[in-house]
Amino acid sequence: MREIFFNSVFFGVLVSIVTYEGGVWLKQKWKLAVFNPLFLSVLSVMALLTVFEIDYAVYYNGAKYLSYFLTPATICLAVPLYEKIHLLKRYGGAVLGGISAGVATSLVSILACAFVFHFTHEQYVTLLPKSITTAIGMGISEELGGMVTITVAVIIITGVLGNMTAEAVLKLFHIEEPVAKGVAIGSASHAIGTVKAMEIGEIEGAMSSLSIAVAGLLTVAGACAFASFI
Repeated sequence: MREIFFNSVFFGVLVSIVTYEGGVWLKQKWKLAVFNPLFLSVLSVMALLTVFEIDYAVYYNGAKYLSYFLTPATICLAVPLYEKIHLLKRYGGAVLGGISAGVATSLVSILACAFVFHFTHEQYVTLLPKSITTAIGMGISEELGGMVTITVAVIIITGVLGNMTAEAVLKLFHIEEPVAKGVAIGSASHAIGTVKAMEIGEIEGAMSSLSIAVAGLLTVAGACAFASFI
């Protein structure tokens, strides 16, 4: 019976949803950033697969169906941006400048780490897309010769950390302008960070949604250029 359940196509989906909802419940109950639903879900799934010695391929056989919603969900982020389009027209130059600065900071920081820790070219290009959405980052990593699975993990970790620390960082640096908050969060921690931006406010969510798309496009060009440095 156990083998039948684990090998069921619904196993991966069920485990993913249950562990995520458990994280949502803990976050609502304790109101602590460390109880990030996605972060807790990832840890829970890892623990479950390890304890019961379940092969990842068995889990992914069902969980892969959730991945199909990734692209549509990302596209839906255009809705709050459309509702705040007047702000984009008013602050277009500043928004583009902020996103460009965020992308440049991400790429330069990885280049600096590569020199400090003596990364190989493969390791280096694997990390270059860390701050953009998974759908785009996977393509960049594969094209440049990186390790796609590691790229996905790094992107998720970046997003989760951004989601968990966004409010604290904004308070630390006294960033109070809603547009600036959204651009900062979106360009640094893509869709997962955008969830936090939407919790903070509608304007923050809209600008963060825009930042995901623009940062992704800029990173495609920037990563290709930076890849030749090592």
